[in-house]
Amino acid sequence: MRVITGSARGRRLKELEGMETRPTTDKVKESLFSIIQFDIEGRRVLDLFAGTGQLGIEALSRGAAECVFVDQRSDAVELIRENVKICGLESGARVRKGDALAYLRSGEKFDLIFLDPPYALDLLDQALEQITRFDICRGHGIIVAESAADHILPTVQEPYSLYREYRYGKIKLTVFHRSGNEDDE
Repeated sequence: MRVITGSARGRRLKELEGMETRPTTDKVKESLFSIIQFDIEGRRVLDLFAGTGQLGIEALSRGAAECVFVDQRSDAVELIRENVKICGLESGARVRKGDALAYLRSGEKFDLIFLDPPYALDLLDQALEQITRFDICRGHGIIVAESAADHILPTVQEPYSLYREYRYGKIKLTVFHRSGNEDDE
């Protein structure tokens, strides 16, 4: 697992032992960042269910202003800190240990949110519902959700909307956009 491009290009990231964490494959990660490549620089990012931190680290490497990484596992939090340090991206990273769904009630707003929870749990649907209920995306914000290809995600409410779905074998990326107006900026 490596950083694809940007300031930390080519840096090898450490991975967690065991099967509890399923890192995003290189093919899916490259596709994801191709989809959002013009929506990263200077943005505030949330990597929820961060695992190894690879999505947030890739965003920081590509010029995101800040990334908050949230994971409930102590070993994941320590690994994210190590990976951020390996890449020299500490100044833009905030790593938080705790329940991802509870974190959504913090009142913080983000431009870009990565959701990649364990597939076997119902966490993705719950996270989407809470993100829209608490409206934590800034105007014109983007949510990228990774799920099993056959998983049907819930319908999101205004000002959020489904933008597009992309399928990569057994994996699906779903991109949601939040509309914006002058009050949101």
